[in-house]
Amino acid sequence: MTELIRSNDIVLIGFARSLLEEAGVPLFVADEHMSALEGSIGAFGRRLLVPDDHARQARRILADAGLSAELRDER
Repeated sequence: MTELIRSNDIVLIGFARSLLEEAGVPLFVADEHMSALEGSIGAFGRRLLVPDDHARQARRILADAGLSAELRDER
């Protein structure tokens, strides 16, 4: 899995998720339920992950939507 975005901003994660789901890109949002355990203070960032073989397509979709600055560095 490739981590594309890590953020405490649930709106950003939701927007990115909707873009990728619309394009049919499989994804997983890790640490999504940690906010219930932490009291919703934003201590743990959510991580948007996609399978490695979809990472290039997902990066392009998110960059085209203006989210380039939010993308994690490629590894």
